[in-house]
Amino acid sequence: MRENDFIVSKTDLTGRITYGNEIFIEFSGYQEHELLGSQHNIIRHPDMPRVVFKLLWDYLAEDKEIFAYVKNMSKDGGFYWVFTHVAPMKDKNKQKIGYSSVRRMPNPKAIPIVTEVYRAMLDAERNAGPKDAMAASGEVLGKVLKDKGVTYEELINVLQSL
Repeated sequence: MRENDFIVSKTDLTGRITYGNEIFIEFSGYQEHELLGSQHNIIRHPDMPRVVFKLLWDYLAEDKEIFAYVKNMSKDGGFYWVFTHVAPMKDKNKQKIGYSSVRRMPNPKAIPIVTEVYRAMLDAERNAGPKDAMAASGEVLGKVLKDKGVTYEELINVLQSL
């Protein structure tokens, strides 16, 4: 990503894309009509541990915002890293109607660290097999947090401020 770019997308409650700004369209490599109505995971890179998205959905289910490092895949198979902020959107009656995601350039110093942690999480997923993959990956993340003595939010903030 470029330093001053912001990728913006919105989804409905099931994760179907309802809006994407021009920069989202550019980086994804898809046409707008290909993105709208598609599941947001259309840009999910296979290097992303599944538990990262479980964590994201768990936060959103509790009406909490979340920040995360995400490796996205463009239509041509290329990739781009983002530092994302995902939050619930609510209507005037405070009913949740969807989610917004604003992504910006991640701190380049954080990417090698995140890559290493995600690789360990993916290895744990593969070794555990489909049934236990999520728990195994979560254990790796939990161990990292415990070893560093930080919460998930603290880890993300430290990485972005390196």
